[in-house]
Amino acid sequence: MKLNFTIIVTLLSLHFCIAQNYTDEIQKYQVHLTEEYKDPKTSPLKGEMLKEFKGHEYFPIDKKYSVKAKFKRVKGKPFGMKTSSTKLKTYETYGIATFKIDGKKYKLSIYQSHRLRTMPEYKDYLFLPFMDQTNGTTSYGAGRYLDLRIPEDGKTIVIDFNKAYNPYCAYSDGYSCPIPPSENYLDTKIEAGIKNPKHEH
Repeated sequence: MKLNFTIIVTLLSLHFCIAQNYTDEIQKYQVHLTEEYKDPKTSPLKGEMLKEFKGHEYFPIDKKYSVKAKFKRVKGKPFGMKTSSTKLKTYETYGIATFKIDGKKYKLSIYQSHRLRTMPEYKDYLFLPFMDQTNGTTSYGAGRYLDLRIPEDGKTIVIDFNKAYNPYCAYSDGYSCPIPPSENYLDTKIEAGIKNPKHEH
């Protein structure tokens, strides 16, 4: 009986440590993103908005929004992804990710930028723009983004919505921000990641 109790305590302690490590990881990511926006060299914020910026608002960190998705490689044809301006940006569909949240199945297309893949530091970079039921209320109206890397095993990919961030267009003019294709609308509330800016542009 005592042995069983010890095992239970050990397992609970291990679970707590794993959860705490995950929370720490996401918090470090959030701090890094805030520092980028405070730095005039890397921030999309200008003038008074930069001076007044104190940090981003986020949904509570929730590990259920970090999903290990099934990944299917596809060879999509190049296409011009619409942006917030008249400019089109060339992407191709690199793969399809399927996953579940709260028992419901979802699917998202993952893209690769033709421009970025020519740069050594971004050759394995993938782009996941998405929209969901929170857009226009608690999150930015034109969707949010996730940065991913080409999966090593080619079969699964981790999608962590706690790392979702806003397009620069949420904060300032002068950017051509990709608009998530309609196929990447999630018919649910993704209450994870960055929230709507206080002064949505």
